[in-house]
Parts: sequence; C-alpha cells; structure tokens
Amino acid sequence: MKTILIQLDTDPQPSSFDRVVAIDAGIDELFCYGGVSPESVEPLVHGAMFTRGPADLKHTAIFVGGSDVASGERLLERVRKTFFGPIRVSVMMDSNGSNTTAAAAVLSAKKQFGSFAGVEALVLAGTGPVGQRAAQLLAAEGASVRVASRTRDRAAKTCAAIASQVSGGKLSPWSTASDAELRSACEGVHLVIAAGAAGITLLPADVRRSIGSLKVAIDLNAVPPLGIAGVEVMDKAVERDGVMWYGAIGVGGLKMKIHKAALRRLFESNDQVLDTAAIYQIGQRLQ
Repeated sequence: MKTILIQLDTDPQPSSFDRVVAIDAGIDELFCYGGVSPESVEPLVHGAMFTRGPADLKHTAIFVGGSDVASGERLLERVRKTFFGPIRVSVMMDSNGSNTTAAAAVLSAKKQFGSFAGVEALVLAGTGPVGQRAAQLLAAEGASVRVASRTRDRAAKTCAAIASQVSGGKLSPWSTASDAELRSACEGVHLVIAAGAAGITLLPADVRRSIGSLKVAIDLNAVPPLGIAGVEVMDKAVERDGVMWYGAIGVGGLKMKIHKAALRRLFESNDQVLDTAAIYQIGQRLQ
C-alpha cells in the first residue's frame, strides 16, 4: 500500500521546501493544502482517518507546516482533537523548520560537550520559535540555560513556558537590549546559540572575543550579516581561537537528515505525534 503524506500549510502556498524534502524522504504520494486554519482542517483530517481500514492507517500521515510557528501549533492542536480512539494517523509539526533546526543545533553542541551537565548556555533570540525550542531541549538535557531577548519580561515568559514542560529545568531570563546587558548575559557561558531573524547580528565581534569561557558557538542565520560575528555559514565543527564554530549550513545537513528520518518514522504506526521532544529523540538515534 502506498504511503500518503497530507501536508497542511498555514501559508497560502504550501512550502516548496517541505514538499521537496517529503519526496526525497521516499513518500509515495504527497497531498498539499495551503491556507489551512484550525476552523477548516477537520474535513481534511477526516479524509485521512476514514479512507483506510484500521490496520492500514499507518500508511497515511499528516505534516503541519508553514512560516508561522504559533499558527502551526494551533493547527496541530486542532488536528489532534479531531482524532478519536484508535481512528487516527500520525502527525508531525515542523512549521518554519523550528523543531528540526533546534534539534540539529543542540545535537551539534552535544557532540562537542558530550554531556550538558555543568554547561552554561546562552540562547540569543531565545523567545523566537527556534530559540525557544533550543532552550527547551538544552534544559531537558541538564544545561543551565540563559534565555535572552531584548526585553527581560518576554524572556521570563518564555522561561516559564519551558519550565512547565521541562521538570527541574535550569532557566534564567536575560535582557540584551544594551551592550552592557549583552556583555553581562555572555559572562561565563560555554555555549552560545544565535537563533535570530535573518540579517541581524546578535553577538558582535568585540563582545564575542570577550567571552573567555566560550567553547562552542552556533549561528542559525544564513543571511549576511550573520548572527554571530566571526562565524562562517559553512562552518561545521571548525575550530578557531579555541572555539568550535557552526554556521547555518553546517547545522543544516543534520537538520535535513532529522527531517527525512522523522517523515519516515510517521509511517511506522498510526499513533505518533512528532513534536519538539520526539523529533530530538529521532535526531539522537542518528548520531
């Protein structure tokens, strides 16, 4: 029986990136729908649920995507509420590549540290979709995580949201609105992950050079100017000045492997929900 992936995108046009990855992952048939909202999704989910017998439901799966992560989360919640009992299909959410990118970044860092115990980590733009997920994964792995934003209140809300998901997570909110605040947030950190918007430098060269404790720097922005001064977009475990560097494309290879592996995992059973933690676990098995 053919595998069918139903791509539900919250943008008007379904992502061509996600469509290409699905084909490269070996999906037999790909159905793509754009402009999908929680209010309009139920008939599409019912079409996945009621067209194959219970034993064959694992051959159909749903992918939730789009550029707006908050919209994707709301859509995922509505999809899950449409299922009932064993009549359901597996679903993966990776709006704007947030889950697969965060997983790849944290796993790249873990390869260098071995363990995050005792690691002081700073996530710049930590209140954004990728930054928040990276902070969540780091906290779950035992790192002490500094969640940075231009406003401390916003960072504090993100810390509280992560703490509700990660029992015992060590999280602290930091403001980076001024040079002095940024320097304070960087003091004593071993790992920096920059997860900001394209074309914005979050860690200037002079501040970065002042971090004597820094061991690993990961920048997830591929559009110049890059998020961390000194990184190169192709860097993949490149050592310079005693620091291991990763650029966006250097992390991107692992992100793509995780994305494809997660899509294949959807068709192993009909009851999976591949969210941040589940996608990270898939990435761990690839190491």
